[in-house]
Amino acid sequence: MLNDGEGTGVSTYARTLCNCLSEAGAEALILGDGDGHRPRARALRWLAATRRAPRLAAAANAPDALMVPDLFREAQVFFNMHGRTLPVAFEEPPVVMHWTYPVPLHVVGARNLYTIHDLIPLTHPELTAIPEQRHARILSAILRRADLLVTVTEAMRSEIVERLGVDPERVVSTWQAVDAPLQADPSLPTGIRTGRYFLFCGRVEQRKNLAAIAAAHALSGCALPLVIVGPRVPGEESLEEQLAAFPGVRRLAYLPRRELLGLMRRARALLFPTLAEGFGLPIVEAMTLGCPVLTSDRGATAEVAAGAALLVDPARSDAIADAIGRLERDDSLCARLRREGFARARYFTPERYSRRLRALYARALALSDGMEKVG
Repeated sequence: MLNDGEGTGVSTYARTLCNCLSEAGAEALILGDGDGHRPRARALRWLAATRRAPRLAAAANAPDALMVPDLFREAQVFFNMHGRTLPVAFEEPPVVMHWTYPVPLHVVGARNLYTIHDLIPLTHPELTAIPEQRHARILSAILRRADLLVTVTEAMRSEIVERLGVDPERVVSTWQAVDAPLQADPSLPTGIRTGRYFLFCGRVEQRKNLAAIAAAHALSGCALPLVIVGPRVPGEESLEEQLAAFPGVRRLAYLPRRELLGLMRRARALLFPTLAEGFGLPIVEAMTLGCPVLTSDRGATAEVAAGAALLVDPARSDAIADAIGRLERDDSLCARLRREGFARARYFTPERYSRRLRALYARALALSDGMEKVG
């Protein structure tokens, strides 16, 4: 499987998948490109992309991990030059290679599975910096190599089938797992009190609808602050300026996961009425921790919430404001959402996810060698 590093929803997905592989009956070899060295110069990457496929072998001192410096950057350069996925050869190829993100790579002699988390660059290009046309070409190249496509909701599965013209039998939704263990929560940040704040967590970018959320929070007349936790995203400086203009907003750029879980567990509610998601991991994290959830009434977020959250039209600030007011005033509503959220979160446990992974890999192994790829 591909290791995507740390700090994003995609990397969280990769780590959680890896942690569940043993129970799924799979033995993992992690392929990554971070060995502590600085990336190679662009000219060296260009030269590397002209080579034949390297043959790889696991290091003796780390038999479950293989780090190939700059592999993913090299794959991007190779794709730019040749318009196809970069082949990777192992001395002993894995039976299944599960790429946890749509990268232009494939392993020779293996079943190649690719997780597509969303199609936002194609369906909502105005909400992302990923170039629409190039991303479409990468997906097209991947379809020519993929034995199966994997995704994280039925909503995304339907979108992939319709938008990319893929055989429905070759697209599998495994959903995701959430691991939010019991812990002794650390102290809250100064000035924040248990149950007396609303929370948003995630990347601070346009598709998260944060300007509308902050405006709705102000419109509601709510006395509780809105705490926004997430990394600062290059190119989103104007959004940060908009958020800073609202007096009820408290901005925290980063928290260690242990502190973030504690902050989520003790919030009045999670506000997550975003514009586009493939899954919406904070929804399930909040439910697992007993935090009521407000989210969007469509697509993946509505599917993940499954009626255990307060759903609103993300394009209507007045509807978001009304929902915020209800959550502030109505203790019985919050208690119901907390109870129903706990029940819904049980669908996303590591144990259930492991069973879905086991079925996925069995399905991959059952494919005929002569069968056409998904595209």
